[in-house]
Amino acid sequence: MRKTFRIKKPADFQIVFNKHQSVANKYFIVYHIDKPEQKHFRLGLSVSKKVGKAHDRVWVKRRIRQSILELKSDLPHDIDLLVIARPAVAKQSQKFIKEQIIHVLKLADILKVEDK
Repeated sequence: MRKTFRIKKPADFQIVFNKHQSVANKYFIVYHIDKPEQKHFRLGLSVSKKVGKAHDRVWVKRRIRQSILELKSDLPHDIDLLVIARPAVAKQSQKFIKEQIIHVLKLADILKVEDK
């Protein structure tokens, strides 16, 4: 995923937190806001130390990014997403993480396709 698809600045994170709509399941919390002026969606990730050591957190971030990348064509282009991983997601498989991402995005009415 290119860096232009990522939310990196703390100010951008705060905008999404302050003006957000949120949805959660046991594994993820997703905050999202509409940004009609954007040409593509942006993704911000947060994985706390409760998930595990640094290598575990990086592993989880990579799996989340890969899942979102596979769903890229089904996501609206004018949205900012923040995905917060809960500790229960540690040590889960890529397939399971993708299923849970799909589940939480459907709860948020962001993803409107059938399971892939």
